[in-house]
Amino acid sequence: MSSTQTPQRGTGRGIGIRTAAGSDERAHGQLHVYDGDGKGKSQAALGVVLRTIGLGICEQKRTRVLLLRFLKGPGRAYDEDAAIEALQQGFPHLIDQVRTGRGDFFSAEEVTKFDRQEAQRGWDIAKGAIASDLYSVVVLDELNPVLDLGLLDIDDVARTLAAKPGGMEVICTGRGAPRPLVQLADLHSEMRAHQGPGGLEGVEIYTGEGKGKSTSALGKGLQAIGRGISQDKSHRVLILQWLKGGAGYTEDAAIAALRESYPHLVDHLRSGRDAIVWRGQQQPIDYIEAERAWEIARAAISSGLYKTVILDEINPTVDLELLPVEPIVQTLLRKPAETEVILTGRCKNRPAYFDLASVHSEMVCHKHYAERGVDLKRGVDY
Repeated sequence: MSSTQTPQRGTGRGIGIRTAAGSDERAHGQLHVYDGDGKGKSQAALGVVLRTIGLGICEQKRTRVLLLRFLKGPGRAYDEDAAIEALQQGFPHLIDQVRTGRGDFFSAEEVTKFDRQEAQRGWDIAKGAIASDLYSVVVLDELNPVLDLGLLDIDDVARTLAAKPGGMEVICTGRGAPRPLVQLADLHSEMRAHQGPGGLEGVEIYTGEGKGKSTSALGKGLQAIGRGISQDKSHRVLILQWLKGGAGYTEDAAIAALRESYPHLVDHLRSGRDAIVWRGQQQPIDYIEAERAWEIARAAISSGLYKTVILDEINPTVDLELLPVEPIVQTLLRKPAETEVILTGRCKNRPAYFDLASVHSEMVCHKHYAERGVDLKRGVDY
């Protein structure tokens, strides 16, 4: 963890990487809002879903998920379609999906009666699902632009979400979250797009202080697996994690659950000590562990054997000077065209390889419930 992850005033806790061992967790569900013009909003929601499912399977808890997708009717393909298909095939009893709307883009001036009817149909289903308390997580994908277009009564939406069952997590995604929804939210993370001078197709960076970086990467891995299944190909995924030694991360449970359903498609390695690494207090083992994981990453990327390679928390590792920048730049420049590389984590100093990304989303934290002293929750926050 980089030294920018300082404890929040009044809580004694930091927002960022935490192990589950020995930690308290909240029982009360929160309202999450992911918005902004950057990529990663729906991916982050899918990452939370995967974590929740994994934890439920490993600990035999009730974890049922509803994915309610607005403005995503038939007629168009979306990046997350394959990921959702993979989840539904692997865990058919744990995930329900509803799609509403038409498949093409439209402005507020182009709204039709059908658009209003479809939005209301989706919202009626959402209200019933929330009231039923049958789901541990409800994802309202693209609800934000639906409200921004005026297709639903914002007061009705706000009242319903304010009265949701205590243990339920609700995640709202999409551009243009209206002010009443943001005010109601317990967590508000903006995905802010950055455009570099050029970019290599298949290099994506998720950084910033806000929530959604590792969860977006997990969602991206799901997409790769789903695409492979839909194309009857083996789209293998490698997840390498830095600064995450020890035990108790719920990504482990999520990945184990995926590997159970899709053997030989996911490889996973964690590196680092089970401790926060502070700038100026690096130990020899920190350099050894960082280099060990990087050598595996470099070989995997160059080989072309994996369609997606996730380098989780590599940005703060470089920021702490545990890895040099130039080998990463050269490896990305020479990567096979069909290999996607996802680099995550916050950092104070922008490394040179950021300029190579075709997608660079900065997660900006506008509001986080941990700042109010609310405990983080396994399967959702870490």
